[in-house]
Amino acid sequence: MMTNTTTTQPTSPQTTNGAAVNTAADNLFVANLQSVPLEKLVARKLEVLFEQQREANVQLSGLHQIVMEQVEKPLIELALREHRGNQVKTAQFLGINRNTLKKKIDNYKIRVRNNNNNVAVPNVTVN
Repeated sequence: MMTNTTTTQPTSPQTTNGAAVNTAADNLFVANLQSVPLEKLVARKLEVLFEQQREANVQLSGLHQIVMEQVEKPLIELALREHRGNQVKTAQFLGINRNTLKKKIDNYKIRVRNNNNNVAVPNVTVN
């Protein structure tokens, strides 16, 4: 059974001299995310997608690949940032081979830098 819920979408972070500033709405959204398992967030997002597909009367193709990319790319970006771009440590953290990680970095066109700002990770907003 699908329950209709009203959710507040986060606003884009405001910037001051190029630095992101968290708003109260951002903080509230993050607090709510901490209490909801990732599995439920993904399930709800997919329910909305399926509902939109039915309403638009269109067929989706390749959904599995799309979903995997949507999860895997930010996972790799954030893990790389956490490990300061060290691919060996990142691969161990993710439980994958370093060569596999390198292929995924290339496939997703993830920029890895060799300084303290090792990975260019865009701010992620949840729609």
